Amino acid sequence: MDTTALSSTPRILFKRATLALACASLLGLSLASHADVPATNLRLAHVVNSDDTYHIAATRFQELLSEKSDGAISVEIFPNASLGDERTLLEGMQIGTVDMGVITNGPVANFVDEFSVFELPFLFPTKEAAYEVLDGEIGQEILDKLEGVNLKGLAFAERGFRNITNSRNAINTPDDLDGLRLRVIENEVYVDTFRTLGANAVPMAWTEALTALQQGTIDGQENPINAIYAFNLAETQNYLTMTRHIYAPALFVMSLPKWNAMPEEVQALVLDAAREASTYAREQNAEMEAEQLAALEAAGMEINDSPDIEAFQTAVAPVYEKYGQQFGDYLPRIQEALQ
Repeated sequence: MDTTALSSTPRILFKRATLALACASLLGLSLASHADVPATNLRLAHVVNSDDTYHIAATRFQELLSEKSDGAISVEIFPNASLGDERTLLEGMQIGTVDMGVITNGPVANFVDEFSVFELPFLFPTKEAAYEVLDGEIGQEILDKLEGVNLKGLAFAERGFRNITNSRNAINTPDDLDGLRLRVIENEVYVDTFRTLGANAVPMAWTEALTALQQGTIDGQENPINAIYAFNLAETQNYLTMTRHIYAPALFVMSLPKWNAMPEEVQALVLDAAREASTYAREQNAEMEAEQLAALEAAGMEINDSPDIEAFQTAVAPVYEKYGQQFGDYLPRIQEALQ
């Protein structure tokens, strides 16, 4: 028997193990097993259907968490307002009966006033400018304020620039909105913006708005292209005007009690997945918009891509006079960041 070969075996195995550890370190791989991540199930709710950007974000979040945890963290998605409208979802998160959701910024602002600063009309000239603010210091400061109302803000996802649809007449200037019964988000900045523009602004939950549009009890609504397409509003709305009047973010929001109950390693994975899913949703939304507009036009919608934006901007000046000082120093800080 070759005793030399036997005595060298432990040294060879040690060298191989050392090399494997070094490679893992160079590649930035975690040496901890995902088996150490406790099994966690999250119930995520939103109010839209499976064609909408919110569902795209939620599904990507689900996939990322499964990948990052080797299946230890699962996400159950509840679409179509199956757990309630957005206010109901947020209230459920506060008391811990709903784990998390992808929620429109407007309803979140009813819980923390500072979120309404993002709803000021014509604040952001481009979506890239909006991303810079939302993903930066200002956005994080405002996200952190949710902890004061028992919620946890994880990341700003995508809703997009909002546009006006209606069944009554083409819109090119604010005068064309006169008397238009227009559904808006249940948020005072939205209500005041459209009443200032001359519309009969009707605040209501989205689930109620769909029925009202079908029944003709309201004339129109305002939303990003992804929502207009996802809910096939061409069936009830004849005119689409690309006013791009508000860039509306969405949020990954979590129940603070649920967040606090999770181990730090799970919190880190959830936060990373929310941020990555938000970026993914933005990219997907940008890729899909041109196709969605073409489909809406093919379905019979008359699209005005170049309304008199300057006239709209001038008309909403009173909204800035009313709300400009309401959000502390956030509005001037945002305006300075956009210069």
